Amino acid sequence: MTDACDFVDASLQRESSWLRAEEAQARLGDGLQYYGASVGAVRGTIRDMLRRHRDLTHDDITALSTELWSAPVFERRLAAVVLLQSRVALLDNSDLTRIEGFVREAQLGELADPLATDVVRPLLAGLEGQARVRADVVLDRWAGAPDPWLRRAAELSRADAPQPPARRSTTA
Repeated sequence: MTDACDFVDASLQRESSWLRAEEAQARLGDGLQYYGASVGAVRGTIRDMLRRHRDLTHDDITALSTELWSAPVFERRLAAVVLLQSRVALLDNSDLTRIEGFVREAQLGELADPLATDVVRPLLAGLEGQARVRADVVLDRWAGAPDPWLRRAAELSRADAPQPPARRSTTA
């Protein structure tokens, strides 16, 4: 693990609560492990990590998001989403492939929806010319995919799409 990933993982585990972990598992299912860290703890951990590692480039951000996502732990995957949200200005249309993999594996609206609305949507808004055309081709492919999570992500990513209803989360 990289130093940044080690920092995030250790921080999330320090912020964990077995009670919140059990509640999250009951609410979200058995598909992932749960540390039981709050959403605030996840956001604060990413904020602190970015302060410690101010020089992260596009490649560092995308590699770290993949490293965080690689463990089947809800809070780590949420941290990957928060990281991408925090640095969406560094992303480009070529990052949609990585995000597509995350959406396919998410299997939870709590992870897939913010990828679509808070990462892909602003990413698209910042693209112009050929990069935007290429991104639109990807989103069109997602819209016609057999995977319901990709179809939902395509719909939510469009600028005129309604935002998903706010989720009240006491766990993540």
